[in-house]
Amino acid sequence: MEKKIYEPDLKRAKKPFYNLMMFPYPSAEGLHVGNMYAFVGSDVYGRFKRMNGYDVFEPIGLDGFGIHSENFALKIGAHPMKQAKVSEKRFYKQLKAIGNGFAWNERLETYNPDYYCWTQWIFVQMFKNGLAYRKKSPVNWCPSCKTVLADEQVIDAKCERCGSEVMKKELEQWFFKITDYAERLLKNLDKIDWSEKVKIAQRNWIGQSRGAEIEFKIKNLEFRIKVFTTRLDTIFGCTYLVLAPENKLIENLKIKIKNWGEVERYIKTAAKKTEIERTAEIKGKTGVELKGVKAVNPANNEEIPVYVADYILGHYGTGAIMAVPAHDQRDRDFAKKFKLLIIDKPLISFEEALKKTNGKKKIQYRLRDWLISRQRYWGAPIPMIYCKECKNKGRGERKDMSGWYAVNERNLPVKLPYVKDFRPKGTGQSPLALVKSFYETKCPECGSKARRETDVSDTFLDSAWYYLRYPSIKEIKSPWNSAVTKRWLPVDMYIGGAEHAVLHLLYSRFTAMAFYDWGLVNFEEPFKKFRAHGLLVKEGAKMSKSKGNVVNPDEYIKKFGADVLRMYLMFLAPFEQGGDFRDAGIMGIKRFLRRVNKLVSNSTYQAVSSKNSKLERLLHQTIKKITHDIENLHFNTAISSLMILFNEMEKNQKQCDNETVGRFLKLLVPFAPHLSEELWKKIGEKGSIHLADWPGYDSKLIEERKFELIIQINGKMRDKILAQRGISREKSEKIVLGRERIKNFIAGAKIRKIIFVPDKLINIVL
Repeated sequence: MEKKIYEPDLKRAKKPFYNLMMFPYPSAEGLHVGNMYAFVGSDVYGRFKRMNGYDVFEPIGLDGFGIHSENFALKIGAHPMKQAKVSEKRFYKQLKAIGNGFAWNERLETYNPDYYCWTQWIFVQMFKNGLAYRKKSPVNWCPSCKTVLADEQVIDAKCERCGSEVMKKELEQWFFKITDYAERLLKNLDKIDWSEKVKIAQRNWIGQSRGAEIEFKIKNLEFRIKVFTTRLDTIFGCTYLVLAPENKLIENLKIKIKNWGEVERYIKTAAKKTEIERTAEIKGKTGVELKGVKAVNPANNEEIPVYVADYILGHYGTGAIMAVPAHDQRDRDFAKKFKLLIIDKPLISFEEALKKTNGKKKIQYRLRDWLISRQRYWGAPIPMIYCKECKNKGRGERKDMSGWYAVNERNLPVKLPYVKDFRPKGTGQSPLALVKSFYETKCPECGSKARRETDVSDTFLDSAWYYLRYPSIKEIKSPWNSAVTKRWLPVDMYIGGAEHAVLHLLYSRFTAMAFYDWGLVNFEEPFKKFRAHGLLVKEGAKMSKSKGNVVNPDEYIKKFGADVLRMYLMFLAPFEQGGDFRDAGIMGIKRFLRRVNKLVSNSTYQAVSSKNSKLERLLHQTIKKITHDIENLHFNTAISSLMILFNEMEKNQKQCDNETVGRFLKLLVPFAPHLSEELWKKIGEKGSIHLADWPGYDSKLIEERKFELIIQINGKMRDKILAQRGISREKSEKIVLGRERIKNFIAGAKIRKIIFVPDKLINIVL
């Protein structure tokens, strides 16, 4: 750190390489070994790139806002604002101990006002550019965390943070129009170099469907029911329509619905169910006919009944479906249950169906807008102001958002006040709604009494742009320096967890595209290359506090040293696959590094050349193999090759001159940086090994001296032998014709000619 080995010149770097890892959120007692696994893997790659001549920038910080950190503070009875400083000290101490080449001068914390000032600035830009809006909507509500959740934070109808069952709640919330970018987000996946499983997850989440939107007339009314379908070719088999309970059209049809009381009760019951309960097997499902309402099939003008059923979700498509029980199992089960007509009509072409129905082609996406609001305390306040006077007069910063104004940029940040009682109330409002000194303000337009927004923003907004702030941490007039950004961005290599595929990684792509459209950056994809690391388990079981098997790296570093733990983590499994952490395995790495230390420290190296020796060839082969392996994140096989090379060095110590040992240490340094630096000095080298050049290899030297000579007779392989490369035609003929197996094949026949292909084959034509 003192020599600033890991601090590149951000303004003048000639060969910049931005090496980034997902920064940690300080939610508990400290880093666990799974965090270290990811961070060390990223660091190995960064050290490798630095030795290959790149100016590597590897920053670190803390994703400190959000429910994780707040819940931990609640658990231990601390205030999150005070606990943040305690956690910061703890995490940074651990991060310094793992041996990574962090650029500490550029660290950041998302809860620092100097940082979230610009998070709020981004929110303001979203609002001014029409991408932020507020609306009343049924949202995912976690009764335990007492806050709304984005769709991406609900897994199997449960909160991804605490595991509680999520319910629906009608609230006014802030959203970002990520759906405006659905097509670009999908198309760009074909261009970016990312882990395939992450790209697949994003494709599925965006969920493109190509089909048509058609309108069904309602008999004796002006209303029409819009339906999106991917199977317009089955239109003649449509025998009923189904509306989602949330579909607003039902309310408009109230005067025609003869059984309104029954329908209303059904809608209220459906609102209490989770999506999983609603979309599970149809056999247990329910529905109610809208009696008195008939729709008209536009293909044949036949009247069909209309139902409300909770297996249809209001936020997918148009909130209505055309049911074709002859061609859809779900519709068939429903039709059988309610004794509805099932007509197996012949299919027609999509184009023919378009003509008959005047339907229009449409592309539909599963993706929904990003819900930003959170009813918690520990987060960046949303920088918006509501004026009732302006609302009454139809005024506002945007026509579609009367009464709402963004906080003037010169008044940012809107600081999060210290609130003694920060516990979530569960009322649908943030604890800040009880702090009069915070929410009372003046309208920036008319000067009347106005109210600040009291919700805080989703912590994923904090992390959606942090990669832009790292190189510009000292910039005070803008969120990032344009010249520095142009030099270093987009990120060259990003490593993190696949669990963020449709959270952080999707949000980061969306915000980058918005910045690009506004002319703030010159790229629309933030990360050139992304690789998802695997997960660690402990002796066959997933690490969890309840099982008591979470591994704290501190005790292992104290007992074995950071180098041993680093190397073991990289050796125990393929990096992108993950593996099983076992105490027994770490001892093998400890013994290996002890042997390395002993050989290098205690040996007297003679200035003898090992050129063309077996050891020299193996050294060059190993350099090639490890170079390839690290570039492809195959760290475990790289370490295995390193061990094989070292075994040969131990057997042939007389051939281990300083050059051979120096090259070995260069191969070792990404995994064991501390020991490598120490031994580098012991062999008399000057300067830091971390700034040394990565060793090259002689391609001619690593070629195998022997090869398999294929022996053919009349073009068919009959034998093969191990031969010396460069063997002559005459010598190969003599050897081949002298083999008993070949003599038996050619006995009694006449040799017409012999075809010889150097270093490949010999063909005897009879």
